[in-house]
Amino acid sequence: MSQAQRHEAGFPGARDPGTGDPGAGDPGTGETFDALTHDRAQEIIARYPQARSALLPMLHLVQSVQGWVSPDGIAFCADHLHLTPAEVRAVATFYTMYKRRPCGEHLVSVCTNTLCAVLGGDDIYQALQAELGQDGALLGHEETAGVPGAPGSITLEHAECLAACDLGPVLQVNYEYFDNQTPQTALELVRALRSGQRPDPSRGAPLTDLRDAELQLAGFFTSDPELHGPSAAPETLRGVVQAQENGWQAPALPDSAPPLPVPEKKS
Repeated sequence: MSQAQRHEAGFPGARDPGTGDPGAGDPGTGETFDALTHDRAQEIIARYPQARSALLPMLHLVQSVQGWVSPDGIAFCADHLHLTPAEVRAVATFYTMYKRRPCGEHLVSVCTNTLCAVLGGDDIYQALQAELGQDGALLGHEETAGVPGAPGSITLEHAECLAACDLGPVLQVNYEYFDNQTPQTALELVRALRSGQRPDPSRGAPLTDLRDAELQLAGFFTSDPELHGPSAAPETLRGVVQAQENGWQAPALPDSAPPLPVPEKKS
C-alpha cells in the first residue's frame, strides 16, 4: 500500500501527501529526528495514562528540533501516539504556539489586544514591521527576517493577549516578558537580538533561543536557569497595597446561604 493510500485509510503514521498549507508539504525523509528525540518522546508519553494526552508537549518537542511543526513532525507525533496525521494536524493548527512555517532564532510577540494597543502596542508592532522588512515592504505576521533558524533571525507576530495588562504595552521574546515597552525600546531590543545579544527580560528566566524555549515547554531543561526580576511588579500589587492602606477587605462568607434560583427551561 502506498503512503498516500495509507493516509487516505487513516493509518497511524501515514504522512500527508500535501494539502497546500505551509505545514503539509513534501512527505519528508523520515530521518529528521535523532535517537535522543525518540527517547524524549517516550519519556513524555510515560507521563500520561493515555498516550494521546501527550500530544501538546510532543508538538513542542518536534518544534524544538526543527523550529516549526513540519510534515515530518506531524508524522513523528502520529507514529508515537498512534494517531492519524489528520488528528495531529487538527491540534497543531488550533494553537498559535505551533508554527506552520520555519521560525527564526527568536520569536518576537507583540501584544496588540485592546489595552496594549491603546497604550502603544500597535505603534510598537508597526515600528518592528518597518525595521525588519526589506525594500520598503513591512514584515508580515509570522514572517521571518533573515534565514529561519540562523543566528540573528527573527520571526515577528502580533499576539492577542499576553496576560500582562498592568504592565502594557508588553512584548515577549521566546515567551519571556519585556514590560512597559515603547517603539524605541522595542527597536533597541530587536537590534540587540539581531546582533547576537540576549538582553535580560523584565522578569523570569534568562533569554534563550526559540528552540531551547520549545524544549523547556516540552518538559526538558538543559540547565537550571536562575529566575530574575520581580515575580509581581508594583503595578500588579497596587490594588492590594491600596486595600491594605485603607483597611479594605471582602465581606466574609455567610455560614449558610440558600441556593440560587434556577430559571425554568423554555421550550
